[in-house]
Amino acid sequence: MTDPQDRDLVVLRPEGLYCPAGDFHIDPWQPVPRALITHGHGDHARTGMGEYHCSTPGLPILRWRLGEQRYHAHDYGEAFALGGARVSLHPAGHVLGSAQVRIEVDGEVWVVSGDYKRQADPTCAPFEVVRCDTFITESTFGLPVHRWPDTAAVAAEIVQWRRECGQRGEAAVLFCYALGKAQRLLAELLPLETQPALLHGAIAAGVEVYRQAGVAMLDTVPVAGQARGADFAGQLVLAPPSAAGSPWLRRFRHAQQGFASGWMRIRGNRRRRNYDRGFVISDHADWPGLLRTIAETGARRVIATHGDTHALVRLLREQGVAAESLGTEFGAEE
Repeated sequence: MTDPQDRDLVVLRPEGLYCPAGDFHIDPWQPVPRALITHGHGDHARTGMGEYHCSTPGLPILRWRLGEQRYHAHDYGEAFALGGARVSLHPAGHVLGSAQVRIEVDGEVWVVSGDYKRQADPTCAPFEVVRCDTFITESTFGLPVHRWPDTAAVAAEIVQWRRECGQRGEAAVLFCYALGKAQRLLAELLPLETQPALLHGAIAAGVEVYRQAGVAMLDTVPVAGQARGADFAGQLVLAPPSAAGSPWLRRFRHAQQGFASGWMRIRGNRRRRNYDRGFVISDHADWPGLLRTIAETGARRVIATHGDTHALVRLLREQGVAAESLGTEFGAEE
């Protein structure tokens, strides 16, 4: 008897997720001849592929991250053939250019979500619900405790924190990821702030890519351009998490340190990492967002990957959905 999984449109191979009908991999973690990349984060986009397929808005991100490669860019919703599969990319709402992958073979439709979120984000196209038979969903924050507050309210908290730091003669150093999070913060702060933010060099490059793509953000200046011995009191400084505890921080003689991430929803994470403040803002779907998305796809089968999959799979099975977990090497850039 033939195993039904032998007919799966996407299977797991040592190199990553693979579509046999189309002979391509999705976000592979080892070199392959043909890769379809959902977005530019390092756990999804790697060098060494023979050719890269990506969304048109995501092409500048890949060029920044991977350099010049053999790229094929596709507009959102544009159908194209890869082998025997009909493929199209659809907005995932995660970061600029992020995409879901729709695969259709003989009338059967699978969607691979990549990373996604359902909250509004002024820096990228909003998530598009794509109806499908099988949905491969990320589950980075797949626990009921993960529920995101209003992003504008969090941005207002950051402004207030910066002002309070200024009153104490301190800089407000906010750690955030260089692709997606930093740009989203600057876009959310634009209507609330008047003074520019200072940027670590690792963040400045990505901000410039977004500016060239036409994304409106708060004005910024590089930390490296500031005079030696400058007083940073009351300044908001964005830096990557790798800068925490590094010699780079010594230029800020008096500073509070904060972290912007969905992981800050759990207060113990902030205490363990010795941050003065934690701001809950994530570029991934929260628990209600995961459940809402799965329901809206109409998928009869759901495959959860990377993150807390067990609670999600258990709940879906209780609801009568054929659900399972799939182990991958995708991480959580948060």
